[in-house]
Amino acid sequence: MPRLFTGFEVPPDVAFELSMLRGGVSGARWIDPDNYHVTLRFLGDIDGATARDFAWGLDEVQGEPIEVTIDALDSFGGDKPRALLARVKLSRDLADLQYEHEKLARRVGLPPEQRKFIPHVTLARMRQASAHGVAAWLGARALFRSITFTAQRFVLFSSRESTGGGPYLVEAQYPLGYSDDLVAHTA
Repeated sequence: MPRLFTGFEVPPDVAFELSMLRGGVSGARWIDPDNYHVTLRFLGDIDGATARDFAWGLDEVQGEPIEVTIDALDSFGGDKPRALLARVKLSRDLADLQYEHEKLARRVGLPPEQRKFIPHVTLARMRQASAHGVAAWLGARALFRSITFTAQRFVLFSSRESTGGGPYLVEAQYPLGYSDDLVAHTA
């Protein structure tokens, strides 16, 4: 059973900038910058037929390139922090694309996503990190300046069963917008 999810890759220059934020939190397991991504829809461990149907359905998802703005640093978990992250501003285009992935997942028989969609890049996963340590890390980076990139495609990722953080493999890629290769030319 493949473990699959869809998302945007983070360009290398943006990943490098985000990687410079690493360090300073006891109990943090920092994600390799090569594995930074913005998840659109987590599918989990699914059977091969469902994976195939979902991948084929992604061919029908249309959209234009999306401007992705990383605008803040944050954490998940409150008093028991479990992840440090770079938040992505939720634009209308991003929400619409994510909704299309959700509809497709339901159409191929997957249960609805129970969690609210909060677009982000996970920077670190944590075990037994203190809320105070996370607050200090966030406070020291309070002047974080937003970073923007344009997602020209989304991808179907696979991962091996693990505690998270990769490695992730691109199984298929789906362009956003139209390319000259896709436009019919008449003479």
